[in-house]
Amino acid sequence: MESIKIRPATTSDIPIIRQLASTIFPATYKEILTPKQIDYMMDWMYSEKSLIKRMVDLNHKYYLPFVNDNPAGYLSIHQEGPDLFHLEKIYVLIDYQHTKLGKALFLHVKEMIHSFHPEPCKMELNVNRNNKALGFYQHMGMKIARQGDFPIGNGYYMNDYIMSIDLE
Repeated sequence: MESIKIRPATTSDIPIIRQLASTIFPATYKEILTPKQIDYMMDWMYSEKSLIKRMVDLNHKYYLPFVNDNPAGYLSIHQEGPDLFHLEKIYVLIDYQHTKLGKALFLHVKEMIHSFHPEPCKMELNVNRNNKALGFYQHMGMKIARQGDFPIGNGYYMNDYIMSIDLE
């Protein structure tokens, strides 16, 4: 793997996040979701308005990894409770999958959480029950805590496992 730098994203990075998402999200879910649901979810999660709301109003922390100064993915986390954090998004471009970039991002998230919450806590994430990333999360130490079908509007559901890891 070449030089990796991970930096916090701001609202001025929204065009970069949207560009990355327009490539990564459809490729990730093309065999799981219908094209209409992908379009709906892209607008729901990655419109400029939605990203501003998540970053500013909901205090989601976004980070951008760069490989040799090229944006290679994105992640976001937010605090859901006193000792609970949610890894909302962790995506890398297909060219960087299986290069240890995902592992570097996952470890970065754990370090970031520990930096502003040094006490023991828990990190959770949602993953589609048919997503091949499930094995990656298990490899990183996460366990399936529960599952659910979560309505997201327009008659669509996220059929997810909620995975969890204790952070010491």
